[in-house]
Amino acid sequence: MCGIAGVISFSESLRDQERIFARMQDTLKRRGPDRQGMFLSEHAALIHTRLSVIDPENGSQPMHYSDGKEIYTIIYNGELYNTEELRQQLIQAGCTFETHADTEVLLKAYAVYGEQCTELCNGIFAFAVWEHHRQRLFLARDRIGVKPLFYCLTGNKLIFASELKAILAYPEVPHEIDINGISQLLLFGPGRTPGCGVFKGIEELRPAHCAYYTQTGLEIRPYWALKAEEHTENFQQTAEHVRFLLTDAVKRQLVSDVPIGTFLSGGLDSSLISSIAAKEFAGEGRILHTFSVDYRDNDKYFQKSKFQPNSDPAFIRQMQDYLQAQHHWTVIDTPALAAALFEAVDARDLPGMVDVDASLLLFCKEIRQHVTVAVSGECADELFGGYPWYRDPEIRAAYGFPWSQSTAYRLSFAKPEIAELLAARKDVDRAYQATLERTALLDGEPPLEKRMREMMRLNLDWFMQTLLDRKDRMSMYSALEVRVPFCDHRIAQYLYNVPWAFKEYKGYEKGLLREAMRDYLPEEILWRKKSPYPKTHNPNYLTAVTELLAERLKAPDAPILRFIRRDALERLMYGDDNVQWYGQLMTRPQTIAYFLQMDYWMERYEVKLAL
Repeated sequence: MCGIAGVISFSESLRDQERIFARMQDTLKRRGPDRQGMFLSEHAALIHTRLSVIDPENGSQPMHYSDGKEIYTIIYNGELYNTEELRQQLIQAGCTFETHADTEVLLKAYAVYGEQCTELCNGIFAFAVWEHHRQRLFLARDRIGVKPLFYCLTGNKLIFASELKAILAYPEVPHEIDINGISQLLLFGPGRTPGCGVFKGIEELRPAHCAYYTQTGLEIRPYWALKAEEHTENFQQTAEHVRFLLTDAVKRQLVSDVPIGTFLSGGLDSSLISSIAAKEFAGEGRILHTFSVDYRDNDKYFQKSKFQPNSDPAFIRQMQDYLQAQHHWTVIDTPALAAALFEAVDARDLPGMVDVDASLLLFCKEIRQHVTVAVSGECADELFGGYPWYRDPEIRAAYGFPWSQSTAYRLSFAKPEIAELLAARKDVDRAYQATLERTALLDGEPPLEKRMREMMRLNLDWFMQTLLDRKDRMSMYSALEVRVPFCDHRIAQYLYNVPWAFKEYKGYEKGLLREAMRDYLPEEILWRKKSPYPKTHNPNYLTAVTELLAERLKAPDAPILRFIRRDALERLMYGDDNVQWYGQLMTRPQTIAYFLQMDYWMERYEVKLAL
């Protein structure tokens, strides 16, 4: 994994802007601390910071290749999981290779196949290729959106980067938000509308899209989309198919030339991945390293709920015994968690999922002391229908984003003139409807199957992207590469067409997954009810974030007060509101922390309003 950035300008020379590009590069060093590289020509600057994972001795970037007709230069962030198959295909096409790096494979795949190379890649990636003679730039992002790629068109230039902070380091990019940015923060946050970069003028290349930038402008197109197809396999065949896809995805993602481990929460998804990995390691005579997080005094304050029926530690210990792995615990205390809220903003470049972000950031720092790569169980719930909003008929049938039914409550925090503008725009309604319209359907589908396709589309485009943003930024802040096997596009495509009755086999959430992988786990873990990412239950956390926000609001010109009502924040801090801001992950303590992050972000990034 790495950080990439670049600037393309056809109207002026870029050769005298090397100091600016060095500043952009410096913002990405946490993503790639091992090596830095830069290519600079009259009209193109390509910037790279490298985290060495595959072939550390070689594979430096930017990497160049000439086929005799064209010279290609690539910068790339990601991993290809079908590198060897693609390498052999390219050898058959006449290519030779000097390294074992997937960067060289991707570069030569582009030289041979052009933009169609994206369709051949199984992996997570964001990359750019500059064609010297044609004077054009190619950009692409992986199908599911695991790796980020932002861009800005300004002053006849294209500026792009892995993270917002690198684009904002370019002097011509204003640190502004307009009414659309406020809408993102207040009505959608911590999520974002697909393709939106929140800052005025900054957008994100959407998953499964590629683009060319030439003197005529930027042309973007999709290269992949979920297809609605008839599912012809019976349940047993489906379970076998799922088993193959998951085990194959995990095994592919265990390839690494540096130390690798797995996240382990004691839940179904991370336990499955850890079990597959442990079996692979055992066959090679290696011991798997597993990693878990908990909070100080959570055993004292934990309260059972519909969404979190039990806590993780007992299940983690059971898996530890089962796997015979080398296990590592990280225990986070409230003061550290509250303090990390600010660092989490620095990592995400936006207000985020507050303590869920902050705890992951602290967790990843600890994991990085032991391994460079970790494998995580994210995104199984989106594909297999594990969330309550898939399974509860009432929630499932409700209009709007199921994890965010609080639009009126969110609007109540905006100053009256801002609230009036936002209400008139109907952004949430339009975004919801647009997502439903993007959903691929079969003619004449039963209402339940139609709704389940819509739910999967909503989750993949919105909720899952928020989680993938979180995982990428919080891990790469400590130069930890995190892989997510459930995001293999083959799994997504296959599960898109599996009937709901199969997914909910025997009435269990993710029943299909459990049945398909039943011999990989102890019975108690296999059939354990879903429990979300662990969060603190310590009441001291509410006290801590309230005090921190109150301290910032002592300043009469606190940045957040430019568009947020002080009395609404005071009602939140000292009243008894407990509205879900973003599903059960964000209730009153987390909502306070979100506004705390928002105020810090506006100050830290010198954000101005452009209304």
